[in-house]
Amino acid sequence: MLRHDLPASLVVFLVAVPLSLGIAVASGAPLAAGLIAAAVGGIVAGALGGSAVQVSGPAAGLALVVVDLVQTYGWRATCMITLMAGALQFVLGVFKAARAALAVSPAVIHGMLAGVGIVIALSQLHIVLGGRPQRSAIENVLELPAQIAGIHRHAAAVGLLTIAVLVVWTRLPKPVRAVPAPLAALLAASVAAWAFGWDITRIDLSGSMGQWNAPILPQGDWHGIAYAVMLVALLAGVESLLCSVAVSGRSVDLDRELTGQGVANMVSGLLGGLPVAGVIVRSTTNVRAGARSRWSTVMHGCWVLLFAFCFGWVITLIPMEALAALLVFIGVQMINLGHVRKVHGHGEVPVYLVTMAGVVLLGFAEGVLAGLALAALLALRRLTWVTVKVRPEQDGRWHATICGSLTFLGVPRLTAELRAVPPGVPVDLDLNIDFMDNAAFEALHAWRLEHERSGGSVDIDELHDEWYALAASGDRMFPAKTPPRAPERWWLPWPQRRQQLVPAQGGPCELTTGAREFHRRTAPLIRPLFTQLARRQQPKHLFITCADSRVVPSLITASGPGDLFTVRNIGNLVPRYGMRDDSVVAAIEYATQVLGVRTITVCGHSGCGAMAGLLSGGVKAGSMPGLRKWLQHGNHSLARFIDTESDGLDSGPLDRLCRVNVQQQLENLRTYRRIDEQVRAGTLELVGLYFDIGEARVHRLELPTLSVKS
Repeated sequence: MLRHDLPASLVVFLVAVPLSLGIAVASGAPLAAGLIAAAVGGIVAGALGGSAVQVSGPAAGLALVVVDLVQTYGWRATCMITLMAGALQFVLGVFKAARAALAVSPAVIHGMLAGVGIVIALSQLHIVLGGRPQRSAIENVLELPAQIAGIHRHAAAVGLLTIAVLVVWTRLPKPVRAVPAPLAALLAASVAAWAFGWDITRIDLSGSMGQWNAPILPQGDWHGIAYAVMLVALLAGVESLLCSVAVSGRSVDLDRELTGQGVANMVSGLLGGLPVAGVIVRSTTNVRAGARSRWSTVMHGCWVLLFAFCFGWVITLIPMEALAALLVFIGVQMINLGHVRKVHGHGEVPVYLVTMAGVVLLGFAEGVLAGLALAALLALRRLTWVTVKVRPEQDGRWHATICGSLTFLGVPRLTAELRAVPPGVPVDLDLNIDFMDNAAFEALHAWRLEHERSGGSVDIDELHDEWYALAASGDRMFPAKTPPRAPERWWLPWPQRRQQLVPAQGGPCELTTGAREFHRRTAPLIRPLFTQLARRQQPKHLFITCADSRVVPSLITASGPGDLFTVRNIGNLVPRYGMRDDSVVAAIEYATQVLGVRTITVCGHSGCGAMAGLLSGGVKAGSMPGLRKWLQHGNHSLARFIDTESDGLDSGPLDRLCRVNVQQQLENLRTYRRIDEQVRAGTLELVGLYFDIGEARVHRLELPTLSVKS
């Protein structure tokens, strides 16, 4: 394990040092605060956190919050706010509140980071040009032309060299890229400034290294202080948790991660460091470098600590303009187009843009609140969205469908669409809604009463829950949205369906009512398919089965329109060649010679009445001469039954005859010369199926024995 984690820790250390220094500059904090936060984040959060590969430290996303706190309360008071924010994170983690952070819209987080990146880039660009940043992004934009006019050439040269190295470094050969780009850029800028003797500003560590000042309580309005503590705790916590999910997956222990982040922030605040959070750049670098356990993160923190105490003087060689250029590059990278594409796919670009613009123009907290408010409004709009469709049918009726959550927000759309229905016409109204408030009910009920007064009729079918029926009867409504019910089981017999199709006395028959149901629900869904099938049929199977009402070919074979060319008769009989019956023969000839089917299936079933009549010698046929004559086609099956011993698979004589009958009908098919030739040539296959009704199971009967293959 160590042979993987040790090299990974060194790579992350080389990335963390320049980034930590740059973030400290952007935060208006002492440079040592960035190194302290990096060391504490690696050692404490790495050892106690819930993610084995996440790397914590100072985060660019918190830079604007910290710089505002430093300007308002001072640095030592900001450290106390960081400590208290860590205590709040610890408490939230202990009480298992971490997963609530995942409820924050990613569009708000990405928009916030993009806004922070713009603000950091604009402010640090002034340092790159040799000037000083202004207090707001707008002021930085307004002062930029004057800054460019009075450009400091040496400072600009260092900045441009730093950015050039950062841009080019990713395109160099892989062995060269083993050195992190930020470290290479700062090294190149420092060497160039020393070699050419450029007049630049060096980093000053006086008063920031080797000197500790205890945090002090912030002075001022406690409401503002409490707000600052909550802001740091929540933002650092959410960023850490989202980062841990991104690098470790959903299996990470989020509560432990939040608790570890809380302890790390308490230690960092106590020692005078910046707020600590999980950082996606360092975490992904850790994973790509081959880290296997949390020891990589812990060792990286130890390397940062060792560097700060033993080699801190090296930092004084780095030009401030190079650090500023590094921050400009980081700020631009925080505007991630990949994130924009993701939120665009979910229709959340407005949330992203509002959050980003709010952070840049109004301030960090104001921008985040604006983004959260817009995200909540869009979520409310989606949750209360209602779809209303009204269309005329060919039989003179009108069909209206209402789907979604029917609230007062959807009343204007509802009334506008229903106004298109002409007065006096019959209307089929499908309500597929999971909620209906009083305003929506009153609007719908008023329309129904008005339409019925005009001579029309309204037949309401509630597909989800009976919101309208409950409201109309005065019963107590559901307290909240109801979960979707199981779909209507179309394969059930009419009396057993939830919406029974049994007509009222004097009304249309069940078939007519069922046809109306088909027109309303099914026809719109399958009309494109039948439009294609209307040109021609191309079934691959001829399916010969019994006329028994319990046998539904499409149900037991999971087939659809156009799959089966079906022949049904009493007993699934196939008259032998030369016997007088043209109906079955005609279907066989058409299927094989015109349609070109590749399979002929004979499907029998248990409890067949025709076989029972055959077994009784025609007694059960009674006074039905046509049936007795038809059953004569089953005499060969009866003879085969007499000569066949039970194989133990049947449940009695009738069941055995039903199976033997399938076998015999397959042999009857081969009495037709064309069928036999095609079977011998391998262009046609004969299949025997047996449907056990009681078990709802289809068995395949193979030739020449009656062995069963399920």
